[in-house]
Amino acid sequence: MKSTLYKIATGILISTIGFTSCEVNRIPETDITDPSFWQNEADLKMGANRLYPYLPGLPVTNDVWSDDAYGTDNNSTSDGTRITPGTDSFYGDQYALIRWANNIMEKSEIVLENGTSQELVDTYLGEARFFRAWGYFELFQRYGGVPLILKTLTEDAPELLEPQASREEIIQTIYADLDIAIDLLPNPSEQEASDYGRITRTAALALKSRAALFEGTRAKFHEYGDPQSHLTIAREAALEIIRSGEHDIFPNYFDLFQYEGNGRNNKENILVRMYGQNTENSISSHVTQRNLETGAANPTKYLADSYLMTDGLPIDQSPLYEQPTNTVEVFNNRDPRMGDTFFKAGDEYIGTRPVYTIPPLNFQKTGFGNRRYANLDDWQVSRSYIDRAIIRYAEVLLIYAEATYELNGTISDEDLNISVNELRSRESVNMPPLTNAFVTGNNLDMREEIRRERRVELALEGFRYWDIIRWKIAEDVLKRDILGNYYFDEFKEQAGTDPLLTEDNIILLQRAENRFFDPAKDYLWPFSTEQLSLNPNLEQNPGW
Repeated sequence: MKSTLYKIATGILISTIGFTSCEVNRIPETDITDPSFWQNEADLKMGANRLYPYLPGLPVTNDVWSDDAYGTDNNSTSDGTRITPGTDSFYGDQYALIRWANNIMEKSEIVLENGTSQELVDTYLGEARFFRAWGYFELFQRYGGVPLILKTLTEDAPELLEPQASREEIIQTIYADLDIAIDLLPNPSEQEASDYGRITRTAALALKSRAALFEGTRAKFHEYGDPQSHLTIAREAALEIIRSGEHDIFPNYFDLFQYEGNGRNNKENILVRMYGQNTENSISSHVTQRNLETGAANPTKYLADSYLMTDGLPIDQSPLYEQPTNTVEVFNNRDPRMGDTFFKAGDEYIGTRPVYTIPPLNFQKTGFGNRRYANLDDWQVSRSYIDRAIIRYAEVLLIYAEATYELNGTISDEDLNISVNELRSRESVNMPPLTNAFVTGNNLDMREEIRRERRVELALEGFRYWDIIRWKIAEDVLKRDILGNYYFDEFKEQAGTDPLLTEDNIILLQRAENRFFDPAKDYLWPFSTEQLSLNPNLEQNPGW
């Protein structure tokens, strides 16, 4: 670890991205050194820009760790066959982010001494605090306690050999950083148009609510700590965003993940990874559709079955449900978000097949296709500038509903109306509202319906794995057969495809007998052998 963290502590900024809509600012390595660079606001802003490339980009494929998606082969995280890695670039990347955030906090004093106003400096300090919290939360989800480094380090700094801090120390550091960011950052309505994409006060509140919900529910269902305190923080932070009036639900669900959803006019997006607009106004680009087209994250039957019928009932209770006989009927009378998330016959598809018909089983092995960010024009030019939605207002509403229920064991219709039912009443969705009377009258479970709403609203956006971890249900849902669509007659016309099938004629990707999850170790990730050898005071997580 000493070697790894020293590289992070003494690393040089090579390039940075300016988040205006029309330019990319790059700093040659020879133009920046710590003694000469930090002189004024422009330098501080450019330094802060270096934080933004650490935001997660597209495509989103980590749902293959969960029961919601399957790639083109078995996944070792999902099926429990992974081993302790030799190296871990994710771990190093998060500490590189933390190091740069620490550096900005320290160097801001120089900028202040050179005459830049406290108000201007505070904005970038708020951004640095947000990103340090982001880095630690990313580590926290995977590993639990990690070494806590709150300053830039020299080669012989004793902190390089620090053991990991406790879970409580890490989460409280995250809260403290975010509380400072909340105080320092502007609301979206207070930002200049040219600053769209930079961290705002509501983004800091949203990350605080996300982190608090994670730890609150994890503590509750894994039975440790003080769940109520974290759940209270999650609920209050989410409610503050709701009451701020800064955000709203975008009317069209599919368009959230298209160019129509880009930009400040979409008030549902709280934080995005920006890519630009086109080749003339480019920050970077991605090829998400080509990744998903070739099977990077295919929806499973478990995700498909979670979508309600249009009467608001699950498929095993609704009189509207009939077992489909072809790929078209799968979408009959279903929550419209299913058709916006899965490819269905008639959708725009790819240049060599402009109109979608049936899933190509050689790539979309579950018999379902992932439609997120699909755009025919982008496919034609092999690049896309659609932004990734990292934090949406929809997530905040779901956090509010879940935290409220888990705190009280109940949730009022009034609270459902300002949370879950805002999503169901989205113009393009228009699903029946969730009420206590509906749940009681149909023998449903409110907790499960709130979780279902989260699952379908945030489907294939990278949330499901962490949800089954914090709810302590991974040991159940990951040890089942991995199933896809029914093997309809139309699939048989595809040459070279002969999948395994269940007795019910459902595509079988992996048998339960080949899937494992050890609750004594698999709820945390292992530290790599490199980290353990570099820092003898770092203790491996249990069972690894």
